[in-house]
Amino acid sequence: MPRQPGLRYLLAAACAVIGLATVAAHPASAADKKLTVAYIAPSLDISYWQWVAYGAKTQAAKLGMNYVEFTSENSPGTQMNNVRTALTRGVDAIVMGPVSSSSTPPILRLLKSKNVPIAFTGIGPQPGSTDYTSAVTANNYETGKAEGSFVCKAAKALGGNKIGMLSLPQDRENAQKYLRGAKEAFAADGCDLVQVLQTHGLTVREAVDQANDLLTAHPDIKGIYGMYDEAATGAAKALQTRGLVGKITVATADGSPTTIKLLRDGVIQGLFLQEAGGQGIDATTQVFNALTGKPTTKDIPLAEPLVTKDTIDSPEAQATIKRVYPPSAGAF
Repeated sequence: MPRQPGLRYLLAAACAVIGLATVAAHPASAADKKLTVAYIAPSLDISYWQWVAYGAKTQAAKLGMNYVEFTSENSPGTQMNNVRTALTRGVDAIVMGPVSSSSTPPILRLLKSKNVPIAFTGIGPQPGSTDYTSAVTANNYETGKAEGSFVCKAAKALGGNKIGMLSLPQDRENAQKYLRGAKEAFAADGCDLVQVLQTHGLTVREAVDQANDLLTAHPDIKGIYGMYDEAATGAAKALQTRGLVGKITVATADGSPTTIKLLRDGVIQGLFLQEAGGQGIDATTQVFNALTGKPTTKDIPLAEPLVTKDTIDSPEAQATIKRVYPPSAGAF
C-alpha cells in the first residue's frame, strides 16, 4: 500500500497553492513589465508628424518603452480603426495627433472604458473634453496674436494694411485659436484680414496655388500670414515667381530646414517655431507618468518663439530648433 502523505507534505502543498493564487490575484505592476506606447499620426506623409514621431520614439526608448506607430491617412474612420488595433495589440498608452478635434470624442470614450491614457500632440481634443491625460500643443492663441501683430506691423512698414491668410483647417482647435489671436491683433494694430484660405492637404503645391489666388484677388496685400510651414514655402515660391520678394512680408508658424533657409535668404521675414519633436517627447513622458503613478499635467501649451534673420543663429533659437525637427531632416 502506498504511504499516505505526511502532515509536513500536506502543509507545503497547501502553501504552494495559496502562493499561486496570490500571484494570480496580483499581476505584475506597470513597473515590472515593459510598457508599450502607440503613436497615431493624422498622416505620416507630412514632415511635421514625422518629427512628432521622432520625438515620441526617442523618448519611448529613453524611458524603456516599446513603440509602435500608425497613420490615419487623414480619415476619422481609419483613426478609430488604428486605436482599436493598438488596443488589440495590447498597448498601454496612446500618443495621438488627431485628424481633427471633432474626431476625438468617441476615441476618448473608448480609451476611458479601457483605462488607457492618451496624450494629444499638436492638435487638442474637442473643446470641453476632459477624459485625457495631457494635451501637448503650441500656445496657439498667444502665437496667433504675436504673429498677427508681427505681420501687421511689417505690412504697414511696406505701405499697406491688408493681410491674406493661408490657414490650417478650421475644424482643428489649434487653427481656431491661431485665427482668434490673429484677428485680435489685426483689430488692435489696424490691419484688414481680406481673405482666409484653408488648406486641404498641407502641401507646398496647394499653398503656391492659394498664395497666387490671394495675390490675384488682392494685389494690394502687403502681408501673408501662414499657420503652417508649407504655407510659407508656397507663399515664398509665389512671390519669387512674381518678383515680389521684399514687397510683401511673410511669416508662419512651425519651422523646417526649408523655411529656415528662406528666412536666412530674406524671402520670408518671421518664423514662430513650433516644437514638433518636443511635443512627441513631452506627450510620451506624460503617458509614461500616468502609467507609473507619477504626476501628469493636463494641458501643456508650449511657447512658439519668433525668430528672424537677425536672431536665427542665437543660442536660444538654436536650442529651440533642435526640438522642432531631428538632425536627419537637415541643417539647423
